[in-house]
Parts: sequence; structure tokens; C-alpha cells
Amino acid sequence: MGKIVLITGGARSGKSEFAERYAKKFGKIVSYIATAEIYDDEMRARVDLHKKRRPREWKTYECPKDAHIAIEEAGKYSDLILFDCLTVYLSNLILSMEDNIDETKVNQAIDLLIAAAKKISAATVFVTNEVGAGIVPENKLARIFRDMAGRVNQKMASNADDVYLVVSGCAIDLKKFAVNI
Repeated sequence: MGKIVLITGGARSGKSEFAERYAKKFGKIVSYIATAEIYDDEMRARVDLHKKRRPREWKTYECPKDAHIAIEEAGKYSDLILFDCLTVYLSNLILSMEDNIDETKVNQAIDLLIAAAKKISAATVFVTNEVGAGIVPENKLARIFRDMAGRVNQKMASNADDVYLVVSGCAIDLKKFAVNI
């Protein structure tokens, strides 16, 4: 059964860099699952930055949708998979539904990711954003996204072996300090 690691934090907290260092330290053969779709110059710059930081020997899968298939494929030869990022993947799912956002379908898609990660022998490191600590968004779609992201992160954390919170570049092992009641 594959190990699941969740790395969360706010925007520009250093979570992706921490995930990359984790992968370099614990992975011998690493695959990278990239979920972003490029719609503008700012997103292109973000993607380019991530590409520049990745070692050339890492195999990259571009998976804005159906990423469970890439996890299963990468798990055939990798010992660690870095999935960056879960909230971008969630955004892709929500936007593909247009006006008929169905949380049941979103949950099914996340369940497929978890099942794929547990099925393989490789560790899967999921990067996600902690989006619920700010103000309540003014528009409905943003509120739906924020709420779903919180529930998706909780689901992933409950299935994860390790959960790290990254703040200002510093990672905290949340499961180590978690209180289970």
C-alpha cells in the first residue's frame, strides 16, 4: 500500500519548495504530476518557475483531469510521486462542470486519487492550498471553491500518513501534534 503525504499552506508559503526537497530526499525515481492549465501570462510564469526547479530526471505528467490514471502509471516505475497541486486540480474539476457544480462528482474524483495512491507501492506527495483562513469571498463560485477545498483537504488529510503545514518556508508535522478525540 502506498504512503500518502499531504503538504498544505497558504499562497507563497513555500509548500511546493518543501515538497520538492522532500521528493529529492526520499525519492530515488520521482514522477511529477502537474495539474495547472495555462490561461494567462501569470500562470505561465508560475509553471515555468516550477519547471526550472524540477530535476531533469523527474518524469512529468501534465494532468489537469483524470490524474488518478497518471498516479497509477507513474507508480509502475517511480518510488515517489509529487502531485502539485490538489487545489488547482479541484479548480479544474469545478470549472469543467460550468453551472452544474456537483460535489458528489468532485468527491468521486478525489476518491479515485486516494485509491490510486493507496494502490501503488510508491509514496504520493500531494501539495494543496489552505484557502479558508481569509475573509469570506464575495462571489458564489469563490465560496463554493473555498468550502470544497476545505472538505477535500480534510478528506486527504484523514487518508494521509503524514501531513505538513508550511508557513513562511517552515514545515510543521501536523499529525505529530494532532489531537484525536
